[in-house]
Amino acid sequence: MGKRVKEFDAFRRRMNERILAEDNRVIKRVFSVDSLTYEDGALPAKTKELLGLTASMVLRCDDCVSYHIGQCIESGCSKDEIVEAMSVALVVGGTIVIPHMRRAIEFMDELQAENGTR
Repeated sequence: MGKRVKEFDAFRRRMNERILAEDNRVIKRVFSVDSLTYEDGALPAKTKELLGLTASMVLRCDDCVSYHIGQCIESGCSKDEIVEAMSVALVVGGTIVIPHMRRAIEFMDELQAENGTR
């Protein structure tokens, strides 16, 4: 596993466990709603992950972008589908999205190299 991917996964897992250990209903419910949102429904999970990726890029959240790239790959999105979702983010968000796209492409390349899915 690439260094960035490994560090991201470990930090995310550790901090989610720490946050969810708090006795706070609101936090637990928001985490639950977030998980439920990306399940299959009228839209397949794969499409929802692509939407999450696009929204995260427009909102310029690198952690969210990395997470959704991983979820996109896990749900069977092709490189072309992921890049096309990024192109929508670029049009919607403007050129300010380009630095986030650079990091997103790098993260995607690491994940796909790891999975042998280029």
